[in-house]
Amino acid sequence: MDKQYFKTVLTILLLLSNPVHAERIKDIASVAGVRSNQLVGYGLVVGLNGTGDQTSQTPFTVQSMKSMLAQFGVNIPPETTLQLKNVAAVALHADLPPFAKPGQAIDVTVTSIGNAKSLRGGSLLMAPLRGADGNVYAIAQGNLVVGGFGAETDDGSRISVNIPSAGRIPNGATIERSVPGSFDSDAGLVLNLHTADFTTAKRMSEAINASIGAGAAQALDASSVRVASPADPAQRVSFVSLLENLTLDPGEAPARVIINSRTGTVVIGQHVRVLPAAVSHGNLTVTIAAAPIVSQPGPLSSGTTQVVPQFNIEVKEENRRMFLLDAGVSLNDIVRAVNQVGAAPGDLVAILEALKEAGALRAELIVI
Repeated sequence: MDKQYFKTVLTILLLLSNPVHAERIKDIASVAGVRSNQLVGYGLVVGLNGTGDQTSQTPFTVQSMKSMLAQFGVNIPPETTLQLKNVAAVALHADLPPFAKPGQAIDVTVTSIGNAKSLRGGSLLMAPLRGADGNVYAIAQGNLVVGGFGAETDDGSRISVNIPSAGRIPNGATIERSVPGSFDSDAGLVLNLHTADFTTAKRMSEAINASIGAGAAQALDASSVRVASPADPAQRVSFVSLLENLTLDPGEAPARVIINSRTGTVVIGQHVRVLPAAVSHGNLTVTIAAAPIVSQPGPLSSGTTQVVPQFNIEVKEENRRMFLLDAGVSLNDIVRAVNQVGAAPGDLVAILEALKEAGALRAELIVI
């Protein structure tokens, strides 16, 4: 990783240290009970250009096709073997948004569950989408939009871009049943924070009480705030609209250091502090190169030609200076000290992990 990349990462860290600004309740919390529900289904995609399931290895595709044809009065003898190169068995899933009503349309994701090479150009036949309770909430059907494609030749050469065995059907499912909710039946509303924080919950209840009246809101725990609300559904909608546009200053995030070990990205929170520590970091590189030598026997001798291995060993140690961290240094001090010794992002990761092991880092260290 070059120095320009490292400077970019450090710039992001400095931006994260800016003061927190007021945010709307809509952006940091949601109303309890107002949630989406997952739907899942099974179906058949037809019309593929010879890229469907190999029926000899996916008998459920043939069984599904026979069951579907039987519903239309086409009876196929059980001993008949179908060769369905243009059909693929697929799994369907979709999210049913809150307050969705019958007749509305939602997007559907279609993925192959057999060995179909591609779903490109296929159409999904009518398939039900069921919820966790087993009831049918939507019916899916339509032409697939596949972002990937693949090609293969007779000699075994192939090329594939993205994933051609999965696709989507925009507005491909029609809702047939709505999910009963408790929004208009409960006596009060509960606002759940997206990130639990006692300070934010306290400030949210204070902001609501200052706008509506004392005692209207009460923080239940670090993630929930109960608010007294009107019983009339029409008034409740207006009431929630008023609540979600109130602003407050969320509590500052805890001292935390997040390290992505794969990319070398380091994110350091504003309140990260370290105890007094002296740090020295250097790299030792050992290079071993093999240079075999051929040994020839003397003239008229009975010896044989031998290959004698020879190794050249080179040791290189980078000269890195030691730097001192005083008690309670801030994010800027850590970044400045690391820059002074010319450390790379990987070096910074090693330094932070060493400080944590030594008990000198006053922050939560998360490695992903």
